[in-house]
Amino acid sequence: MPEKHQNQHNFFIVAYDIILLRIFNVLMEETMNIGSNLSSSFAYAKDGLVGHWVRWILLLISCIIFPLILGYQIRIMRGEDPAPEANNWVKMLVDGILYIIIGIIYAIPLIIIAMVTMGPGVFSLMTNPSAVATGLGALGIGIIIFIIVGIIISLIETIAIVNFARNEKFGAAFAFGDIIAKIKEIGWLSLFLQILVYGIVISIIQFVLMLIPIVGMLILFILSPLFSMWYAKFVCNIYDNA
Repeated sequence: MPEKHQNQHNFFIVAYDIILLRIFNVLMEETMNIGSNLSSSFAYAKDGLVGHWVRWILLLISCIIFPLILGYQIRIMRGEDPAPEANNWVKMLVDGILYIIIGIIYAIPLIIIAMVTMGPGVFSLMTNPSAVATGLGALGIGIIIFIIVGIIISLIETIAIVNFARNEKFGAAFAFGDIIAKIKEIGWLSLFLQILVYGIVISIIQFVLMLIPIVGMLILFILSPLFSMWYAKFVCNIYDNA
């Protein structure tokens, strides 16, 4: 092999190794950060409930009247530590309703995208069943676009909710300059990985409990305040640790 080609080959090998090492270091750092956040936010939720049985019962009731538990999550996202008492019900209810409205507004673009990207594929299958390949192809592309945009919007919405909690202004949930700046501080990939890992952990716990007939569903209900507090503190930590 000519010396010039050999040098180019060695350069690409070194660059490849450096990139792999960088990716490995980032993943290791993220793994440690996620593990620490999962542990500390779970401890926050546990300490806020265990031994505080009246609070636990009140939050169980709040889970039934679900805007109340959402309002309680907003209080946690404001950075209250230790866990706040379940009181000031009117404020919790209003915050919870605003939380729901924010979620609905952020869902509107996804509904539009679903109609625009997946609608043609569904329409093609309904009107011309023989064109299965074309219909499924259009539908598949629509689903991919929907998933990608859905992930991006969900990440923005997550930080938007905390931004709303911190500023106590409805418009703060749509202050996109501040929200995007905060996400850049956190890191898009970091935010995605943290939310993904949390979702996987919670899904596994809930799936295992649902395998237990009757009792499992009862345990899930009893633990619902813990899951709500755990998520709120987990997201709060992501926001604060940027």
